[in-house]
Amino acid sequence: MTVSASPVGVLGRGAAFFDLDKTLMAGSSGIFFARAAYETGMISRGRLVRDVYENVRFRLHGSTDDRADDVRRRVGEMIAGVRVRDLERLSPRVLAGVLPRLYPQMLERAYAHQDAGVPVYILTAASQEMADLLARVLAFDGGLGSRSEIVDGRYTGRPDGPFNYREGKVISMREVAGREGIDLDASYAYSDSESDLPMLRAVRHAVVVNPDALLRRIAERERWEVIELDRLGRRLKVLAALGAGTAAASVGRLFLDRGDGPRTGAGRRAAPRSRAVQSRTFARRSGLAGARRRRRR
Repeated sequence: MTVSASPVGVLGRGAAFFDLDKTLMAGSSGIFFARAAYETGMISRGRLVRDVYENVRFRLHGSTDDRADDVRRRVGEMIAGVRVRDLERLSPRVLAGVLPRLYPQMLERAYAHQDAGVPVYILTAASQEMADLLARVLAFDGGLGSRSEIVDGRYTGRPDGPFNYREGKVISMREVAGREGIDLDASYAYSDSESDLPMLRAVRHAVVVNPDALLRRIAERERWEVIELDRLGRRLKVLAALGAGTAAASVGRLFLDRGDGPRTGAGRRAAPRSRAVQSRTFARRSGLAGARRRRRR
């Protein structure tokens, strides 16, 4: 893929901002943090099961404001009092889950931007630690996430700045733009969710990836580029169709089975005779039974 830089003298230097969940990667990065937290005793099995369920819902239907606020609250409660070093030690487990789920096509886009002289940033509602970690591993130019307050090397459970969600992402974009001399009017933004409309509308080039239903309609109206990479929804639809076909075939067989053979009583079908009974009946009718008795004598 070839990405052109901004025309010199017309616009300033742009940047490319990539949402993480369902945009750079399939599903949610949070589920791998939850799994690592469970494996190290930080959360219960029940909490992990609920997080897995929420990850599937997110992949099928996208995020909602209530769900995002709930996740932020739960994470704050979970990390309150935890040493920063202990969370950092979860990094190998988290990366082991996240890295295989990155979309190669999106990494290709990001690196094409960099090769054209456009810096690339992860912009996510996930933690600043997650954003920094992935930015380093992927050789991006930076990561912008939600910050948590730290006192004496431990998390307090309180936020340390705006939640990097909806308008909060635009605040982060403007901060890095002012610090790095970036022109948002020459920039790109990639996201999957209607909740990221402020981020998408803050730049000249908006691209939607695996969009939820509402964002898809908006993208069609705005004539934004749409990239489809997530196969989970399509797979579930295929499985549902196969399941419906199997059920229809089973009903058809049941209907056919009920439609033949004699019935007794109140419409009930007579029980089929065993092979042995059928064989003896045939033998008597054909006169073979008597011949067999004479041979035995």
